[in-house]
Amino acid sequence: MGHEQIKQEYEQFKQRGLRLDMSRGKPSPEQLALSAPLLGGLDDFRAADGTDVRNYGGVVGLPEARALFGELLELSPEQVVVDGNASLALMHDTIALALLHGLPGHAPWRSLAEVTFLCPVPGYDRHFAICQALGIRMIPVPLRENGPDVGEIARLVANDASIKGIWCVPKYANPTGAVYGADVVEALASLRTAATDFRIFWDDAYRLHHLTDRKHSVPSILDACARAGHPDRAFVYASTSKITFAGAGIAALASSPQNLAWWQKHVSVRTIGPDKVNQLRHVRFLKDRANVEQLMDEHRKLLAPKFAAVFTAFERTLGDVAGVSWTRPEGGYFVDLVTPPGRARRTVQLAREAGIVLTPAGASFPYGEDPDDEHLRIAPSFPSLAEITQAAHGIALALKLAVSE
Repeated sequence: MGHEQIKQEYEQFKQRGLRLDMSRGKPSPEQLALSAPLLGGLDDFRAADGTDVRNYGGVVGLPEARALFGELLELSPEQVVVDGNASLALMHDTIALALLHGLPGHAPWRSLAEVTFLCPVPGYDRHFAICQALGIRMIPVPLRENGPDVGEIARLVANDASIKGIWCVPKYANPTGAVYGADVVEALASLRTAATDFRIFWDDAYRLHHLTDRKHSVPSILDACARAGHPDRAFVYASTSKITFAGAGIAALASSPQNLAWWQKHVSVRTIGPDKVNQLRHVRFLKDRANVEQLMDEHRKLLAPKFAAVFTAFERTLGDVAGVSWTRPEGGYFVDLVTPPGRARRTVQLAREAGIVLTPAGASFPYGEDPDDEHLRIAPSFPSLAEITQAAHGIALALKLAVSE
């Protein structure tokens, strides 16, 4: 198909007048409706230990909320604190506290000439935004299908004491869908680092968010770190943001006893306790892991057809376009669409002109700079199936036109 024919087809698509924002991976209204019973009132306000959840206290969270996350993360409740509605806020606070006060037994990061994080790419733009906002230098490292390039990571951390952390999304990574292998988990836990306060920021956002019958598992990073002699190395984060309500869920932080004691000491200054009413509501609605997995199966029924529609549209329109590829994740919320070098930004522009707002090109890289301008994050979750079917075709046409230009 020649350029003029591609352009004509693209112009015809524009006439549909589509208006669709696909810039974020939000649950659809149908997914949110699955948790509608949460909006009902509590029949009583007493937690299992007798705590009146309407009152102050309980900085580490309700015992039953800690137990629920412990079951979901396959950890003991004592390894978990539950606080707030967003794991992203817990990540931000952990790093901010390290900057202000230092991690246990170490100087505050703010007293150092430079603080650096390693960032597997393509990766999660909000991780990078935290670093940029807090003045932390970022070094990209390649993300493979089974996790980040641990050889490159080992080389970097061995002699650079400014490298204090690494971001990790271990299962169904944003945006590629990568699943970390057991060997990668062990390698990260066993790293020889110049910085004795090096930390792994383990964002387990998509732990239960499967798209197929195959439910991948990733070994516990906390157990691996303990075996390797680095019990304080990892902070693990999780939430119910894409299980119940994206803006009104509950979030958890899991780590070693020393790290959690450090967290509690400093967080007790900023709060007298989290929203325990919401924690109790969630515990009574979600109940246990088996019930959560049933709920996630309902999410999968809504999500999987949308991803399938994207794959079908891309295959039909882009299957024969040289230099174009895309991931086929088995879980999570995103597809990584790879264009020929230099074509991602133009594709976003053409898609916008056709009524489809995409995540900005480069967002999956530190500072928004994809060196080859070739990665696009596609978020199929929020639109209806009919809308995403149209939109995927429009995105494919925009990319095809960008390539033909």
